[in-house]
Amino acid sequence: MLESMQEVLTQQEAPESDADGRPPNQPAAPRRERKKQQTRDALIRAALELFEAKGYEHTAVREITDMVDVSERTFFRYFASKEDLTLSFVRDGADALVEALAARPPEEEPLTALRRAFRESLRQVTADGDVVTAKPAYLSVLKLIESTPTLLAAHLRYFHDHGETMVRVLAEREGVDPVADPRPRIIAALFAGLVSLANRDWQVAGAGDAEAMLAAFDLYADQLGPGLFGHWNAGDR
Repeated sequence: MLESMQEVLTQQEAPESDADGRPPNQPAAPRRERKKQQTRDALIRAALELFEAKGYEHTAVREITDMVDVSERTFFRYFASKEDLTLSFVRDGADALVEALAARPPEEEPLTALRRAFRESLRQVTADGDVVTAKPAYLSVLKLIESTPTLLAAHLRYFHDHGETMVRVLAEREGVDPVADPRPRIIAALFAGLVSLANRDWQVAGAGDAEAMLAAFDLYADQLGPGLFGHWNAGDR
């Protein structure tokens, strides 16, 4: 079990700190912002622990706030619902992927850039271990989503509503019009399918770490032929 949420909210990250509660000579966000982030993190940790112990459907917001010793009004300052809290991990992962994709070198072919961006972003969002499960929280949430029909539906709806961002970045990289050219949308849909297959195999195999997820993804991605791949306007390069 977690140490008490109150301790989580007040603990120092380093043994030495100045009067403002931060390591010497290290700038920090204003105290109010740090406090807000600590509260948000504590709510997430409490929620994940309760979801693990009781199940998502059987956990009430009141139980999450009781564990953190804050009001339900405080919870709703950070999250619209339990679903919103859980999908915050999905949003973080999607944002990290799009950012990594946009930053890939332009000489990389679309699928290569997307594969490498996925590897980079997954490692980024799983970099910090989750104190609840001793596993990266992002991966724990993937398991929760897959096993909870309401969350799985919300997860699919999120990507349906926000998938155009990846399409737009792919099109911009290749200098094509995503309205007239179907290839950015095809690649984005193909990538989503590969991730879904990899997620299934990863969970069947015991839901290991991020490297296990990436290995499952590569197993499928390596089977793809050259039909869609290569630059789409190679004559301009």
